[in-house]
Amino acid sequence: MSGEVLPVQRFRVTRADLVRYAGASGDFNPIHWNDRVATSVGLPGVIAHGMFTMALTGRAVTAWAGAPDAVVEFSVRFARPVPVPDTDDGTEVEVSAVVKEVTDDGLTRLELTATCQGEKVLSLARATIRKR
Repeated sequence: MSGEVLPVQRFRVTRADLVRYAGASGDFNPIHWNDRVATSVGLPGVIAHGMFTMALTGRAVTAWAGAPDAVVEFSVRFARPVPVPDTDDGTEVEVSAVVKEVTDDGLTRLELTATCQGEKVLSLARATIRKR
């Protein structure tokens, strides 16, 4: 149903998650693990990989769709970094969605919002799913 708000998905992000993602992706840029380097280039501190933030949003889309192969299309633009403090709790990324359209052929178009600390971290985030 157009206008339907889907259940919010929340993801905890810690520095340990960033280390694991760096190993999996091969992206060892020090802005993702070294505060000194991150602040020297104007960042507020260590930030999550953009693609990691996108992947968390993709996990939310997959949960709403009911299966990974039900995601037909998914796209985002990176709006702002996700700072990850050096604490056991790290930070939290919150992903929400609103149904924009349900087509006659069974596709559901979603408008996505991903926030961290009250700031929108992705823009133009959209997905098309085939509900299971």
